[in-house]
Amino acid sequence: MSASSKIFERIQLPKDIYQIHLLEWIQPLHKNESLESYIDRISVFVKEPNPIFIGVSFGGIIAQELAKKFKSPKVIIISSIKHHNEVSPFLQFVRKTNFHKLYPVSLINFLEKTSYYFAYKKFKRTLISYRIYMPLRNKTYTQWAIQSFLHWKQNQTIEVLHLHGNKDIMLPLKYIKNAKVIQGGTHVMILTKTSTIQSEITKYLA
Repeated sequence: MSASSKIFERIQLPKDIYQIHLLEWIQPLHKNESLESYIDRISVFVKEPNPIFIGVSFGGIIAQELAKKFKSPKVIIISSIKHHNEVSPFLQFVRKTNFHKLYPVSLINFLEKTSYYFAYKKFKRTLISYRIYMPLRNKTYTQWAIQSFLHWKQNQTIEVLHLHGNKDIMLPLKYIKNAKVIQGGTHVMILTKTSTIQSEITKYLA
């Protein structure tokens, strides 16, 4: 939910046809800012009249909502959902009970910082990558992102290319409909299956 644009740095598209513009997350006004309001504010950074949107995970939801605003001809979502019912029964339970409000953001961030000093080398490298690719983890943003993801409602059907890994634990494939399956892909396959994803994007855009 807080991944920076660095997750796209290895995706290469034909430069004579496409120009890549990277959008960064902006800080929500408060933890209860509506997704509609957020989309209005982030849309000012989109300068192209006919953009093609690509988003990963929660960014896939943002991409779909931006596409509606710009009437984008093509949308690509990766490790994401096209409809609010494409989540597991557990996340549906969390949505109905508001159980996510108990998520201890400050404690998690504290434990991450503390564990870095005592971690063995391999885990320490993982934490470094975590900090590089997921820099926005403050309490207001995290609470807003979880709330917005869980309570997003797809109220307009749009055509998308949906790339989804068959080993995605966060958003299991068995609840996803009409997706192009990436074998061996996890929820972070944008980093581990870059060449496959790049190939699928290029074919779709062509």
